[in-house]
Amino acid sequence: MSAKRTKSLLAAGAVAALAVTALTVTTANAAAGCRVSYAVTSQWQSGFGASVAVTNLGDPISSWNLVWSFGAGQSITQIWNATHTQSGAQVTARNVSYNGSIATNATVSFGFNGAWAGSNPVPTAFTLNGTACTGGVTPTSAPPTSAAPTTPPPTTPPPTSPPPTGTLPSTLRWSSSGVLAGPKPDAAHSDIAAIKDYTVVRHNNAWQVYATTASPARGWNLVHFSFPDWPQANAATHTYLDTATPIGTGYRAAPHIFYFAPQNLWYMVYQTPLPTYSTSTDPSNPRSWTTPRNFIGSEPAIVTQNKGSGSWLDFWMICDSANCYLFSSDDNGHIYRSQTTMASFPNGFGNTVIALQDSNRFNLFEGSAVYKVGSGNQYLLLQEAIGSDGKRWYRSFTSSSLAGSWTPHLATEANPFARSNNVTFSGTAWTRDFSHGELIRAGNDQTVPLNPCQMRFLYQGMDPNASGDYIRLPWRMGLLTQTNSTC
Repeated sequence: MSAKRTKSLLAAGAVAALAVTALTVTTANAAAGCRVSYAVTSQWQSGFGASVAVTNLGDPISSWNLVWSFGAGQSITQIWNATHTQSGAQVTARNVSYNGSIATNATVSFGFNGAWAGSNPVPTAFTLNGTACTGGVTPTSAPPTSAAPTTPPPTTPPPTSPPPTGTLPSTLRWSSSGVLAGPKPDAAHSDIAAIKDYTVVRHNNAWQVYATTASPARGWNLVHFSFPDWPQANAATHTYLDTATPIGTGYRAAPHIFYFAPQNLWYMVYQTPLPTYSTSTDPSNPRSWTTPRNFIGSEPAIVTQNKGSGSWLDFWMICDSANCYLFSSDDNGHIYRSQTTMASFPNGFGNTVIALQDSNRFNLFEGSAVYKVGSGNQYLLLQEAIGSDGKRWYRSFTSSSLAGSWTPHLATEANPFARSNNVTFSGTAWTRDFSHGELIRAGNDQTVPLNPCQMRFLYQGMDPNASGDYIRLPWRMGLLTQTNSTC
């Protein structure tokens, strides 16, 4: 979202720890000793998440492989900060390009989602580069096999579950909720006209929502609210980040939060107007965010040369196994992409290029969002457009690579990703705009995983008869639920 728009632009759960003692060996080019910590971070029916920390107690090594066997038929379905192969029960996890070196007494970590049935015991033995790392299991709390301790309320799927096998639909149909939430003025924010630009994750058994506040007197800033399930959204307490956190006052807008697993940190990306971030160890505590820092210190020349009367805005972060990519828009028909390595993140962003463009500025207006689809090598890009009726709607594109070219998916007004002609309401439609949305993710990490089955889309809408200055428009929160899923 931009503060420069005018009226003409209306229109874990259970944790099991495994401590392994060091063994000294004489195998050539093998670590002399190692320690492994294996933790089940969350568990649900048929699935679980785990983190693994490997400490090298011997001479420095330049690459590594960690081998273990599952004891009850478990399998890995998604992994980050490592690659893996699995043959029967035996798993081999290997370093990726940025974390192969482990100095003496240094630790490297990776994580994965897995599948289980019947029981989910922790592995009992590991080898690092052929060196046995053996010891006793000392669980602080063994994960149960009969219940899912971190499963969210029954009306919502487990947000950390691995993406199931499924494909993106060739057409979409949605049903919309009513208005779920709106502004809650307080003494210091008495003229809040809207909350908008929602970003959402499931954490601590609640939906954690961060959004932009629109105040004619104070400008644009950020707010947090959380709730167990969607019917409770409107009753949630609002915490304004300009007065309650180190993020402070001034122009802050369009947040996007995610968990960066290599650093065990949460990041919130937003605009100031430059691409900016704060970090936290707990996104359910809005007061925990750090002071703002920039990803990029000045607007890249390619943006300045192409944005016309638009603005550089709406920043979105996503990573693959090697690099992190910052996507952005300009209200002028361009989507940009900057990148850095996983090892350098959050520093080193550069190589800004135009990833997608359209001669009609309203076809690629703003609000980029990018997701990894299921367990394959497909990515989905969403982009907000302004339609022939002056209303906001969403187009989608796909690619096999975050650095690759994008192919139109659901990108026409006749066959849109989300628009008034593929959304139904119970009763009178409270909005005809579907603006600055975010899909509910299948996990919270930097890969931004998406379950392509039974998708849900959190969006901002407003009264179809509303008009006026952009900062005074009455944007409210709504949720779309896919009604034509085939998987």
